[in-house]
Amino acid sequence: MTRRVLIVDDEKQICELYGMFFEREGFVVSRAFNAEMCMAEIAKNSPDVVLLDINLAQDDGLSLLGKIKESQPRSKVVMMTGMGFLDDLLREALNRGADGYLSKGLPSHEVIGAVRRVMP
Repeated sequence: MTRRVLIVDDEKQICELYGMFFEREGFVVSRAFNAEMCMAEIAKNSPDVVLLDINLAQDDGLSLLGKIKESQPRSKVVMMTGMGFLDDLLREALNRGADGYLSKGLPSHEVIGAVRRVMP
């Protein structure tokens, strides 16, 4: 069964790097660099998992999380950040429907593992 992952980050190099991780493992990968691209990709591809940067340059990752869950409730969302998770921020993300979280910069097997853990 083909698994689809959407990587949402305003840092294009993160999208490309994580995309390579998942493509090597046989995932179908989509990339989005902002909220508008994210919602268009979700409508087009119905990803199994969305890797969502909590701190997008032009958009609020927590608000976007709510929109994703509203439009595609079956998609799992793993929040990611490069600044480390603060307890309040993590709690808020989980309360809004995030299925998991990870810190950027983890080895590829840990990133893939975080996604596989939330897959249906």
